[in-house]
Amino acid sequence: MTTRILVRTHGSDDFATDFATMSGFGATPAGGVDRQAATAADGLTRDWLSGWFTEHGFTRLVDPIGNLFGLAEYVPGAPYVLVGSHLDSQPRGGRYDGAYGVLAAAHAVARVTAAVTAGDFVPKYNLAVVDWFNEEGSRFEPSMMGSGVFCGRIPLDVALATADRDGVTVAEALGGVGYRGTDVVPEIVGCAEIHIEQGHRLEDADVTIGLVESNWAAHKYRIVVRGEQSHTGSTPMEERRDALLAAAHIVVAAREVCDLFPTGQLHSGIGLLEAIPNSPVVVNREARLHLDMRSPFLEVLDRSDAWLRARFEEIEKATGTTIDLGRAHFWDVEPYHDEGVAIAERAAADLGLTARRTLTLAGHDSTNLKDLVPTVMLFIPSVRGISHNEHEYTAPEDCEAGVRLLAEVLARQITGVCTGAPRTSALAGTLHTVPA
Repeated sequence: MTTRILVRTHGSDDFATDFATMSGFGATPAGGVDRQAATAADGLTRDWLSGWFTEHGFTRLVDPIGNLFGLAEYVPGAPYVLVGSHLDSQPRGGRYDGAYGVLAAAHAVARVTAAVTAGDFVPKYNLAVVDWFNEEGSRFEPSMMGSGVFCGRIPLDVALATADRDGVTVAEALGGVGYRGTDVVPEIVGCAEIHIEQGHRLEDADVTIGLVESNWAAHKYRIVVRGEQSHTGSTPMEERRDALLAAAHIVVAAREVCDLFPTGQLHSGIGLLEAIPNSPVVVNREARLHLDMRSPFLEVLDRSDAWLRARFEEIEKATGTTIDLGRAHFWDVEPYHDEGVAIAERAAADLGLTARRTLTLAGHDSTNLKDLVPTVMLFIPSVRGISHNEHEYTAPEDCEAGVRLLAEVLARQITGVCTGAPRTSALAGTLHTVPA
């Protein structure tokens, strides 16, 4: 299939203008954004995107877990190819992570629509832009929640009942910003996502496009350390059961475990640490941590798990505490579809874009979708690999190249390349059982 996008109604200036507008919602003084899932800033960004959908003739839908869709129908009654990413961010995060992929999807679909309208090719399927709810997992755990519920990996009622640290549930938060929907999404036959790399391999190789072949595996844990609250001034050192001291040892162990393996085989870190009661002159009775370990090798994660469990037993004995290690979110090494990688590779060559095959170390919504339908995952460069940081940056020419390639890939997908049997969302039968 050599379908090309010959007619475009939205060039790079329009994309850049829209991206600047979108980046204003939840903007931080240092140039990033702070719009965690279902906060006011996230809701305003979604309102703006909803308006963009209406302006460009897309049909807006919101499903029961708050995923936002913009449908472009070319063949009435035919299934859809989904394309998108997420608008929510980490606290004081970057403006490109996720959000670029949503807006790139919207512009790419608009360009494909222009080509279809001009008669450049005849599609077999339709297209739908999606903003997946709570991909980051910074406010509500786990990450990739919206796509996880959509694909049946997370029960809807469990997701809606999940609370943030202030006790606000997903159901309450979505209702507060007007994105607790009831719409049924049509059948889908394929998916695509484009994202910033969040690493510097493409930049180092002077390559514009990353063609994602597989993801790293991830083991994420919730850790609770329990000790005994007491006075930091008067309690003898040998009598203390300091949960925060044990947590400090865990933080160090999470770094030390990486040294058991050759460089690049394991990434590990503590991304969350809460001390309770977290008060002056008080030995903390409890600490809560989130441990994230990732590797391209499952055996590395298994060995790391065993080593850490043994180390945690030593920490318990040394500090007089107990450590509970609970699974938070696991996924395996899973390849993307060979045909999808191949069509993206050919499309990049047709457009004169440099490309290389690569892996994704980070998790993405497409990690869930590729188990449901054939899925294409693309990267564009991240300057210095900076991500989850206000100084995250991708050059405008790379952003535009990504939109061009995504439009070309979508054109090929909706003619039947890298698509599968029609599948319905796991939410299709839940509309009358959603808890209030």
